[in-house]
Amino acid sequence: MEKYYAVLDIKAFYASFECVERGLDPFTTPLAVTDISRKEATIVLSVSPYLKALGVPSRCRRRDLPTNIPNMILAKPQMEKYVKMSAYVTSIILDFVGYDDMHVYSIDECFIYLTPYLKLYKSTPIELCKKIVKKVYEKTGLTLTCGIGPNMFLAKVCDDKDAKNNKENNYISMWTKEDIPTKLWPIRPLSELWGIASGYQKKLNTLGIYSVYDLAHYDKDILIKLFGVMGEELYNNANGIDNTDIRNKYIPLNKNLSLGQVLMRDYSKEEIPLILREMSDDLTLRLRKRKQFTECVHLSIRYSFSIDDAKGFSHQVQLMQPTDLTSEIYNSLMYLFNKYCLDKPIRQIGISLTKLTDARLKQLSLFDLDDSKYQKEKKELTALDQIKAQYGDNSILRLSSLEKHSTAKERHNQIGGHRK
Repeated sequence: MEKYYAVLDIKAFYASFECVERGLDPFTTPLAVTDISRKEATIVLSVSPYLKALGVPSRCRRRDLPTNIPNMILAKPQMEKYVKMSAYVTSIILDFVGYDDMHVYSIDECFIYLTPYLKLYKSTPIELCKKIVKKVYEKTGLTLTCGIGPNMFLAKVCDDKDAKNNKENNYISMWTKEDIPTKLWPIRPLSELWGIASGYQKKLNTLGIYSVYDLAHYDKDILIKLFGVMGEELYNNANGIDNTDIRNKYIPLNKNLSLGQVLMRDYSKEEIPLILREMSDDLTLRLRKRKQFTECVHLSIRYSFSIDDAKGFSHQVQLMQPTDLTSEIYNSLMYLFNKYCLDKPIRQIGISLTKLTDARLKQLSLFDLDDSKYQKEKKELTALDQIKAQYGDNSILRLSSLEKHSTAKERHNQIGGHRK
């Protein structure tokens, strides 16, 4: 049976949502989603299809937005609403296909396997996708673009390179294997192809590979020798080959927990311990929710963007025994911080916990057979966790979080670094 996959992508999701919420048409409204309370250098998260049609890039700085467009709307991000709408759109699509035949790729994009449902709905791939797109629009007012192909890779490239501009067919396009020479191979530069970053493009250019056609006709063995597994994947994709099975869900063997933030100004070295304490409070709360311990703590620091001679560091420390106690994890972070951090202004911090194990399998250390200290702190943390779960992260904070350089309260009101 011929296989058909589709990529469904909400067109200019954040900006379209803001337009629809205001009762405006995204295709005739000049709207950009950006936090006006931040500096001019802040990122624009999304621009409406109307602005895109005028040549405004979907990702730019607020200072780079054109100033000669009348009635321009600058909408403050509402990340919590975006997440809820994304879940709602996903639920609508799941009315048509099963969970096993869907892969959520991002907040505004997903893959679906169409083949098992064509006979059920007595539809062609395009007809079925039109039904889904129509239902989402009726329920939400949001427009989906849809690329269809014989595998997930071609469906994605079809969406990126064709469907998003195919207004005449309701932003729905379909590629077959016969379209590979005429639609896939002419793509250049290589960074225009999904999965090829600028770094790989530079390396491939040095081999005389400038287009997808060049890549598809290059010696496969040389690509594998130079790039390993990625070399074979590049060759296969350039020839429209992708054997990924959407039903084989990837489950990481050893998940980790991480938390990072870009500071709104340069912080001195003396101000960072408070930030590390707040971040360790939040990350260990997530660790305990999952009923897990960590055996390894990571810390990464990036110095101010204005410093060229030292960009920062990333180091880890192995714990003597697994733990979920905030105090022990914070002490490990401070050990790394004091050992490696230079006296330079700091702009970015990241922490992560790896080598996670089941918290039910706690083993006492030979050097600390008295478990009473652990149990006392664990009870205190459990009480704090319950309060935060019921009343919110800002319901109970350390006194130090009232300091001017604290970021906890502001961070708890954000999703992905943007206001809820």
